[in-house]
Amino acid sequence: MSEQPTKIVHDCSTGETKVIPLTAEEIEQMAVNAQIVAIEKAERETAEAAKADAKLSAQAKLAALGLTGEEIAALSN
Repeated sequence: MSEQPTKIVHDCSTGETKVIPLTAEEIEQMAVNAQIVAIEKAERETAEAAKADAKLSAQAKLAALGLTGEEIAALSN
């Protein structure tokens, strides 16, 4: 990254807007926040995949018991 990241600060009392370069600490915090978001997204996707797998497994077990696709769909709604 060649450009210095900035933030925009608006003072409502004066109406003045400033573009201020981020400090090293703010840039580091942005990186940490991005990592946290990536981890949370991966965890959410894993949980959603596990839920979908469980649903498919349950549907397969119901089909093995002799239920029709319509009956299984009625139970899952």
